[in-house]
Amino acid sequence: MIVIFLFGLTSLFSDFVYEGARGIMGPYLALLGANAMIVGLVSGLGEFLGYAMRLFSGYLVFKTRRYWGWVFGGYIISLLSIPALALVSTWMGALVLLLLERLGKAIRTPARDTLLSLAVIPKRSGVAFGVHEALDQLGALLGPLFISLMLYLGVSYKGSFLSLVIPALVALFVLALTKRFYQSEEVAFATGVSKEIRSDFTGAFWLYVLGIAFFGASMYSFYLIGFHLQNRGFASQYIPLMYALAMAIDALAALFWGWLFDRKGLKILPLSSLSLLASVPLIFLGPLPLIVLGIVLWGIALGALESIMRSALTFFVPREKRALGFGIFHFLLGLAIMIGNLLYGYLYDKGLIMYLIILVFSFQIVSAALLFCCQRSIRNNL
Repeated sequence: MIVIFLFGLTSLFSDFVYEGARGIMGPYLALLGANAMIVGLVSGLGEFLGYAMRLFSGYLVFKTRRYWGWVFGGYIISLLSIPALALVSTWMGALVLLLLERLGKAIRTPARDTLLSLAVIPKRSGVAFGVHEALDQLGALLGPLFISLMLYLGVSYKGSFLSLVIPALVALFVLALTKRFYQSEEVAFATGVSKEIRSDFTGAFWLYVLGIAFFGASMYSFYLIGFHLQNRGFASQYIPLMYALAMAIDALAALFWGWLFDRKGLKILPLSSLSLLASVPLIFLGPLPLIVLGIVLWGIALGALESIMRSALTFFVPREKRALGFGIFHFLLGLAIMIGNLLYGYLYDKGLIMYLIILVFSFQIVSAALLFCCQRSIRNNL
């Protein structure tokens, strides 16, 4: 369990950096001259690159078996890109650095998730991924709170970004400890090639990843939420607090979803749609108290997406092929997130909020139907 904790601690400090920055990226991009569609483009394109490149990195990890090299390389690129935002003066410069940060995440994630999945007991994978996500989101809570404090104290956006170099270096140190504590038999298995590999992914696998892709398409980003909050007159220093709230809920929800998943299996996946469906009208149509409630519900849905929906992949992919399976999963998820956020940014710019809500509902209905069909197709194997 110490490996899970150390992986989670690495993610905690890493997300302190990434999510601390993300909580103010909407207002920062606006300050640099971006409109809502550009905000949607930046968030959507960044998420697409971060997910799409995992298909290629997952394949390369699968072929090379150099898990730790990919993990370290990805973390270094990601962690150093965020403090460098202090050096840009245009939204295009910020876009380049945000794409680099997402590229780094794409490089490391299939290898990290594979190592993480190999370090857990199969019937406790939900709890393990839930613990990892909870620590991850604790960092995502502390980062925005720190940035909010910096802004409250009068530090500029650029100074706030630059200060994130300290937790970035701590994250790399903890990652080095994680490698040291990783069990020798797990490393031997991860680097071995003697096991027979199934040649194809099953139909249930493709149903599953397609269902998750539609779920991802419905997950409008906090970039757009932050942009909306600023349009509603929120002071810049309070917007990261809203993001911190969402991350706190995400962390708690991940533990709950992981516990429930280990007991009920795939049948709970369509339930995660309900909180997201309720969140969108509250955030984009409601007064302040309902906006806060909507952000809480958005955090619950995000907790499901980032914990049990990764954990559930282990039902469909053999251990030896898991890096490639995670790569395919993230590629389709990232493509869907990019398309969804481009559409949401366009509809928001045009003032078509009701169409935005209808689109989220449509994607979620398709996702729930696909996940239900997937659950039925493998029921006898669970």
